[in-house]
Amino acid sequence: MQHPSLPELFRVFGRIGLLSFGGPAAQISLMHTELVDRREWLNEQQFLGALSFCMLLPGPEAMQLATYAGWRLHGVRGGILAGLLFVLPGALVILCLALGYAHFGDLPLIQSLFIGVQAAVIAIVFQALLKLSCKALKGWDSWLLSLLGFLAIFAFAVPFPAIIAAAALWGFFMAPQDTGSTVPEMPVHTPVSQTLRTVAVWGVLWLAPLILVWAVDAVFLTQLGVFFSKLAVVTFGGAYAVLAYMTQAVVDTHNWLTTQQMIDALGLAETTPGPLILVTEFVGLLAGFQQGGIALALAAGILTLWVTFTPCFLWIFAGAPYVENILARPRLKGALAAISAAVVGVILNLSVWFALHVLFSEVMQGRFGPVPDLAGFRPLSAGFVVLACVLFLGLRLPVPALLTLMAAAAGAAHFFA
Repeated sequence: MQHPSLPELFRVFGRIGLLSFGGPAAQISLMHTELVDRREWLNEQQFLGALSFCMLLPGPEAMQLATYAGWRLHGVRGGILAGLLFVLPGALVILCLALGYAHFGDLPLIQSLFIGVQAAVIAIVFQALLKLSCKALKGWDSWLLSLLGFLAIFAFAVPFPAIIAAAALWGFFMAPQDTGSTVPEMPVHTPVSQTLRTVAVWGVLWLAPLILVWAVDAVFLTQLGVFFSKLAVVTFGGAYAVLAYMTQAVVDTHNWLTTQQMIDALGLAETTPGPLILVTEFVGLLAGFQQGGIALALAAGILTLWVTFTPCFLWIFAGAPYVENILARPRLKGALAAISAAVVGVILNLSVWFALHVLFSEVMQGRFGPVPDLAGFRPLSAGFVVLACVLFLGLRLPVPALLTLMAAAAGAAHFFA
């Protein structure tokens, strides 16, 4: 295994950050090509072990995998460098897109373009549902957990963290018991005091901005920071899984954005490199802009980024020395498998929720979940959804090309209508 210099690490992870389109599967594949195949900085066992560890954690697994790889190659400095380079290119693009949307999103032509983007989002989320279900649903118990997860959030509005906690407990206690012989010796002894110091340092860094905005009585920023801090702890299963919970809070509880703006936010986040959870930055920027203009938008965007991604560094730097030990625990694997199964149901809820709001002009809250007004059916939107599914699921167009073509098709329909 080779040991790169920091400038080499900067160049490689800068390239990964700029090219990391297409979601976690494509991003992880790109990192494997760069770090294992091309440069041999990590071997296959180290890479797969790191990936398994990152999947046990809340937050974007691809960003955390980059952070872990940087840590393994150059310690904490390398981990910070790799993690930041994975996130910052997409964050800068999101900043520009969100401010542009805030200024021009109400124009009739822009609204028409987003009809095509929203149709593409349905196809993208549906594909994510298919991929995860193939991996996560292996037996009757996983199918049952998925169904219960869907019914809990769709019909009874059970909070996403409660669904994750219940699934984790089920998986933990139903998995085979740990056996001492399966736990390997850690390659390097890490004192508990060092781990506690790491947790304390990164915990203080995570919470410091929240304490600051609370101290100056910035009510909106405090609410925003607290909410996205909680979100960072429960984002198992990727951004799609947590979007329903985020939408419920952002739209219904806090009234920061409308349902349509949330759907548009996801569509724009799909066009950028980096983790899809950057959609939280878009939400923060747009909510801040609507609350107090450009200055508050920038403050809200920075705060949202900070509380979304600082916990990722905490999880990695505190847990990385124990990777081999953690991965040998069958009950932890059982908890992760159960969470993954429940997340399939949560993503199904997100797919149905998106589809209803795109295909119908009015969706009411019934006794057991959302109910569309059938008189408000939008045939044009339905046609765009069919077209998006053909292009994406049938012809397998890349996400940027799909979004571009669907926006162009909707724009053309606006002019010729």
